[in-house]
Amino acid sequence: MTFEKAEEIATDVLLHLIREPELIGRFLAVSGIGPESIRSAAAEPGFLAGVLEFMMGDEPLLLAYCENSGLRPTMIAAARFALVGDEADHV
Repeated sequence: MTFEKAEEIATDVLLHLIREPELIGRFLAVSGIGPESIRSAAAEPGFLAGVLEFMMGDEPLLLAYCENSGLRPTMIAAARFALVGDEADHV
């Protein structure tokens, strides 16, 4: 998967979260950012990977999103990997 495709998937996941007040509220609480700073946070390296990690951490949410978007759940994991690579390589 290309980095660009991974960004596209992660951005779509973020938009999905934003459309659902309960979901974006949970995401913001977990990530520790406020709603007023989501745009600036989205420009930070790793933010979109964090969006995908949030999605992968909630199986019912992940499966519902994948069903609606036509993606396999493994594509979410592949997109996350494309965004950050293997973190063990950075240690």
